[in-house]
Amino acid sequence: MKPASSYLAIDLGASGGRLLLGRLADDRLQLQEVHRFANGPVRLLDGLHWDVLRLFEEVRSGLAKCAAEQPQLDAIGIDTWGVDYGLLSPGGELLGVPRHYRDPRNRVAMDETLRRVPRADIYARTGIQFMPFNTIYQLVAERRAGGLLDAAGTLLFMPDLMNYFLTGVARSEYTIASTSQLYDTTARCWDAELLRRLDIPARIMPPVAEPATEVGALRDDIARECGLSPTRVVAPGSHDTASAVTAVPAEGENWAYISSGTWSPMGLELPRAIKTPDSLAANFTNEGGICGTVRFLTNVAGLWLLQECQRTWAGQGEAVDAMQFAALAQGAAPFAALIEPDDPVFADPGDMPARIRAWCTRSRQPPPQSKGQLIRCIMESLALKYRTVIETAQRLGNRPIDVIHIVGGGSRNGLLNQWVADATGRRVVAGPHEATAIGNLLAQGMARGAIRSREHGRRIIANSFPLERHEPGDRGPWDRAAARIPEYRSALAAAGWDES
Repeated sequence: MKPASSYLAIDLGASGGRLLLGRLADDRLQLQEVHRFANGPVRLLDGLHWDVLRLFEEVRSGLAKCAAEQPQLDAIGIDTWGVDYGLLSPGGELLGVPRHYRDPRNRVAMDETLRRVPRADIYARTGIQFMPFNTIYQLVAERRAGGLLDAAGTLLFMPDLMNYFLTGVARSEYTIASTSQLYDTTARCWDAELLRRLDIPARIMPPVAEPATEVGALRDDIARECGLSPTRVVAPGSHDTASAVTAVPAEGENWAYISSGTWSPMGLELPRAIKTPDSLAANFTNEGGICGTVRFLTNVAGLWLLQECQRTWAGQGEAVDAMQFAALAQGAAPFAALIEPDDPVFADPGDMPARIRAWCTRSRQPPPQSKGQLIRCIMESLALKYRTVIETAQRLGNRPIDVIHIVGGGSRNGLLNQWVADATGRRVVAGPHEATAIGNLLAQGMARGAIRSREHGRRIIANSFPLERHEPGDRGPWDRAAARIPEYRSALAAAGWDES
C-alpha cells in the first residue's frame, strides 16, 4: 500500500475562488474545501479590472487555513480563467491593475487587429477561436492606450502571476499560453511574426513550460507565515478548462465534453489541432491540453445568463437560489421563446432579463415575463445551442460522439443535463462537479509521480466520485423547436438587429 499524498488546488474563477485539499491513497481521491471567496470585476474610471491583490490575499488566507488541516503538502497548483494578464516591470514590480476580459475597449481593438492581419492568417497561425477578449486584442488595446507595453519586462497570465507571487518564478504554461491567440500550438512557440505585425514586443512574452511540471518552491516567508512545510508549486493545466477536461471520466474516443460554468467550453480532446477553413468558419478553437493533447472546442455563453439574471433580481430584492432553477423552469410552458445565448448583446454585465425580453420582442416571440419563463428560455436555448455545437464538433473532428460528459458546477443542474440528452439524442454523464479542482489535483499527482498517466487519473475519478447518467428521451419537440430558430434570425435581420 502506497502512503497517502496530499495536494492543494487553488481554483480561481471569474465569479469566485476556492481552495480544495486533495488526499490521494489507494487510487481514491478525497476532497476537502478549505477556503472559498467571491470574485468579480472592479469598475474604475478607465474600465473593468481585476482586484488581483485581494485575490492573492485570499490565496494566502486559504494557505493558512490549509496548514491548520494539513501542514505538509506534496504540491500546490493554481488554475484560473484564460486570456487575462498582468505586466511586470523589468525589475519585477506589477505595472497597473490587470484588465477584465469583458472590458469594452477590447471590441474596438479586435476590429483594428483584423484590419491589420486577416482573420484567416491569424487562424492558420494559432488555430484559436475569435473572441473579442482574447489576449491578442487586449494587447492591441493596451498599445493604443499608451506606453505601458514599452515599460513592461514580462507578461504573465493570471495563474502565472499568482505563481510568481508565490515562488518568484516568472514563466508561463502551455494550456494558459494557448488561450492568447498569439501562441502557435503546432510549433509550440510564440508567433514572432504575428507579434511583430501588431507591434507587440516579443521580449515580454514569457518562457512556456508543459503542464504537470514544477514551477518552483513556495517562498520561505509565505510558507512560514502560513504555517506550511517547504512545498513545491506545480503548474497543472493552468487554464481552468484544461484542468476540467483532465477530470473528464471518459473511456475510448467517441465522447465530447461540456465544462459547464459561467462559460461552457465544449468540444473534443484530440491528438492534434484542426485548422481548416471549415473549423475557422465554425469558430472552433485549438487550445492546449494536458499530456500533449489539444482541446478542440468552442466557447458557449453558459450559465452566465442565469448568473446575470440572479444578480439583477438580487438587486431588486428578489434573490433566487440556483437550487430553485429547476422548479421554476418546470412550472413554465415549454419552448415559449428561445434566444441565441452567444449574441453579443448578452456578453456584458447588465440587466439580463430586460435584454432577453428585448431580443425576443425583436425576433417576434412573446417575451418571457416571469422568472420561471426566463429561466426556461435560457436553459432550453442552451440545450439547443449545445446540440448545434455537438453536431458541428462531430463533423469537424470526423469521429462519432456517443456520450457527452458534463463536468463542473453546471453538472449539478439535473434538468438542464436531461434536456441536453433529449436535445442531442445522446447519453449524458454528469460529474464530477468539482472537475476543475480535481483535474488540477490529478496533474499535481502526475508531476510528483503519484499518478502514472492521464488514463490512470481518470480511473481514480471513476473510483472516487458519483456520476449521474441521463438517457435521451423524445427528441421530437427539440427538433421542432430547432426548426423555428431560422425564423427568429430572419425576424432579427429584418428588424436591423446586428448579431455580429
